[in-house]
Amino acid sequence: MVPLDKLNEITQRFEYLEARMAEGGGDIARLGREYAELRPVVEEIRAYRQLLDDLEGAQAMLDDPEMRELAREELETLEAHKPGLEDKLQLALLPKDEADNRSVILEIRPGTGGEEAALFAGDLLRMYQRHAEEKGWTFEIIEMSQTELGGIKELVAHVKGDGVFARMKFESGVHRVQRVPETESGGRIHTSAATVAVLPEAEDVDIEIDPNALRIDTMRASGAGGQHVNTTDSAVRITHVPTGIVVQCQQERSQHKNRAKAWDMLRARLYEAELKKREEAANEEAASKTEIGWGHQIRSYVLQPYQLVKDLRTGTESTNPQEVLDGKLDPFMEAALAQRVYGGGEEVEDID
Repeated sequence: MVPLDKLNEITQRFEYLEARMAEGGGDIARLGREYAELRPVVEEIRAYRQLLDDLEGAQAMLDDPEMRELAREELETLEAHKPGLEDKLQLALLPKDEADNRSVILEIRPGTGGEEAALFAGDLLRMYQRHAEEKGWTFEIIEMSQTELGGIKELVAHVKGDGVFARMKFESGVHRVQRVPETESGGRIHTSAATVAVLPEAEDVDIEIDPNALRIDTMRASGAGGQHVNTTDSAVRITHVPTGIVVQCQQERSQHKNRAKAWDMLRARLYEAELKKREEAANEEAASKTEIGWGHQIRSYVLQPYQLVKDLRTGTESTNPQEVLDGKLDPFMEAALAQRVYGGGEEVEDID
């Protein structure tokens, strides 16, 4: 739910700016910029308030026998629209990162746990694929290497859609699973982990890369177990010498296409590093992104001896791990968004 005081404060500020601009007082340019920034937020607030008013009206009609059936249908329709409006409102309230509206480069790698960690990394891949499908996003695998049992050694994917980074950026970190692995014959419970990184897709204007700072190698693409999948040097590996960042792509048969995708991956990695540097310099105390960065445990998935998925940052829980692994991530993403927006506090169930 959304804190009432936060919404009232934003709406009152917007109305104040509107009145000042109509009067022609103050710094019109500065007022206009703030007004333009708040306008889409206030539009979402007003749409949400209208929905709640409509819900209240439909609820009142339940007392009228002649209107009861119509009221029930109206309530069902309105309740179905409510989560989407709440989602839009939370996104509108989110402090804006310049990369929020961008697509992302998603990276998944197994951590501790051997083959079981690789299998869990594969579960996370399917989880994000299904979530992307549910949201209408495009999910394209750029680079993937697998173990003989079908686990993931390394995965790089391109997830495209409106506002993807704004929703997925809090997924970066260590994901831990506790279960009896398929590889375990004795029924013993194991704990393993996988790391996820969500990088905003970089644009040409974001970062300049000196070609002299790159080492580009080509090689034959290979499949699981080291089997060659073609006989040409189509795979491309790019090393950014100053930072030591290495990216590789071999998914396409064309060296040209692999080079282009590897280049996109490199720019995304360098852009993320630059964003972190800027944020740390601007506000070392908050460091909101780096606290949820690569290597920081964010979520646990317990499948045995009981069933529980818990986000360690927000406390959000689900007693249906399979549903979460099937891509139902909205409660976790929305809790992370809400924590970033207003850091908790008193919640309200209605807006007057």
